[in-house]
Amino acid sequence: MDGEFDETALRQRLDALRDEHRALDEEVRLLTMCGVVDQLKIMRLKRRKLSLKDEIFRLEDILNPDIIA
Repeated sequence: MDGEFDETALRQRLDALRDEHRALDEEVRLLTMCGVVDQLKIMRLKRRKLSLKDEIFRLEDILNPDIIA
């Protein structure tokens, strides 16, 4: 992201991504606990979780850049 960014908007987006990630995690947990064997659905949910995790890391890097001294 170039130039200035809206830190508040990024933090709100980050919170929303974290909430969605937690909800997907719970859905996967419940599906596997209940014995539901829709492996394709579980795979899609896990793939979405990974995608969210990548976006979360990207936003965290923008908000908290490593400072190399």
